[in-house]
Amino acid sequence: MEGALKLKEISYIHAEGYPAGEMKHGPISLIDRKMPVVALVPQDDLYEKMLSNVNEVKARRGSVVAVAAEGDKHISEKADEVIWIPKASANITPILNAIPMQLLAYYIAVERGCDVDQPRNLAKSVTVE
Repeated sequence: MEGALKLKEISYIHAEGYPAGEMKHGPISLIDRKMPVVALVPQDDLYEKMLSNVNEVKARRGSVVAVAAEGDKHISEKADEVIWIPKASANITPILNAIPMQLLAYYIAVERGCDVDQPRNLAKSVTVE
């Protein structure tokens, strides 16, 4: 979800982040050849569900960019592209996943000609009264 937020904030592209179990409750109906999907595929208790989701995207001719641990042969056979992160504990993997998401948003924004240093309509701080 953090990656989707950053993509919206600096590249002005609509993006959504969904837990693995919710993909079949709406988002899957939007997938076609024009809809890229970024799948975070940690080797944890949801690994098989994520592989199943990747298969569902491919069955609808969507393209998949996966973020996965180095050496994951299953995802490399299924995804169109893989961004490799080091193998790590379950506590560290979310942090490692965030890094390529931030960079992906940054490079997409740069490619689109967006000002990544001063995104429009974002306050530098939020005040609550």
